[in-house]
Amino acid sequence: MTDELTRRSLLAASGGLLVLAAAPGTAQAATTGVAVNGTPVRATGAARASAVTQGTTLVHADLHNHTLMSDGDGDPALAFESMRSAGLDVAALTDHTTLFAINGLSSSEWNRTGQLADAANTPGVYTAIRGFEWSHPLLGHVNVWYTGGFTDLGGSSSMGRLYDWITGTSGISGFNHPGREALRFNDFSYDASMAQQMVGLEMFNRGDDYLFDGWSSGQSSPLNACLNAGWRTGLTGVTDEHGTDWGYPEGKGRTGLWVAENTRNGVLEAMRARRFFATRVSGLRLDAVANGVQMGGSLPLTKGDVRFAVDLDRGPEWAGKPLHLQVLRPGTRAPEVVDVIETTAGVTTQFTVPLDREDGTWVVLRVADPTQANASPGPSGHPCNDWGVAYSSPWWLS
Repeated sequence: MTDELTRRSLLAASGGLLVLAAAPGTAQAATTGVAVNGTPVRATGAARASAVTQGTTLVHADLHNHTLMSDGDGDPALAFESMRSAGLDVAALTDHTTLFAINGLSSSEWNRTGQLADAANTPGVYTAIRGFEWSHPLLGHVNVWYTGGFTDLGGSSSMGRLYDWITGTSGISGFNHPGREALRFNDFSYDASMAQQMVGLEMFNRGDDYLFDGWSSGQSSPLNACLNAGWRTGLTGVTDEHGTDWGYPEGKGRTGLWVAENTRNGVLEAMRARRFFATRVSGLRLDAVANGVQMGGSLPLTKGDVRFAVDLDRGPEWAGKPLHLQVLRPGTRAPEVVDVIETTAGVTTQFTVPLDREDGTWVVLRVADPTQANASPGPSGHPCNDWGVAYSSPWWLS
């Protein structure tokens, strides 16, 4: 047990409460607002089996984290154990690659990341992954996983050169905190060669919802810009931890993956299939099908009614909690919301929405808490100006 975890236990005990550490692979949830000296008390989240699909199991993942090897504060040797003890099933270290390893990964540090991931990896129980974050101050940041090496700004100084490098590997990648850097990946300019390897778009980074990022300054929603450009990315949530509290902060992003097995190959397969969702609530289970197709898939439909079934749960802590399901479709500067369905946590909700490919090729479900406000709102009166709980990955009309 690390010094940090020991400190947590002592603080909890001194307050007369016990931190219920999650058994590896069970992804216990931290309840919001319950803490001892700032340390959250653990409580059980939702069960892992879907109520609407079969053949896969939910695992909780954090795919974007930093250490002293780039601009983080923490010892990388402690990171994977911290995330496993926090109840995560899948974890990645993705330190920055910059220019000539200035404040970024060196070759020796890249090798060390791989050694730490291999030591922590327990197939079937806990998946530890090595990755890196290509970091351009204007174009943006891109996470890359499942590669044998890394590239930096010296070797890949543009989006095109980065894409060329990635397509020369078997790796996968994702757009990070989209909209934070000014050029927004050349405004998400589409590259068909990357269609299968650009799999993710961060909707939650730390505690922020990126749906309307940049909207107040005249830009479009990153979700609209990315998917309207032609990218077929699933939607992720990440902690982007730069401190020493890997896995523990409640309210920060994480990703729910529907995997056939909790192994590196199983995680890779789920990510390639876009079979995942973004959230910033630990222990949440979200699964959804549209006309029987699981999130991340294609609907063989040009125009017609689409029947959705949504499984949404967070265990007894949220039983009966009122929530909204918002059906997001392509817009110009902000997504259109074509329906809002009232529901509660802990039930399966079914509803039908007419869709037309002429209105756009994608549809996303956003889960929201109507009692709280979105700290980064969009247009006045927009239904998504409430607090985002989760996003499904899109479906594409084909």
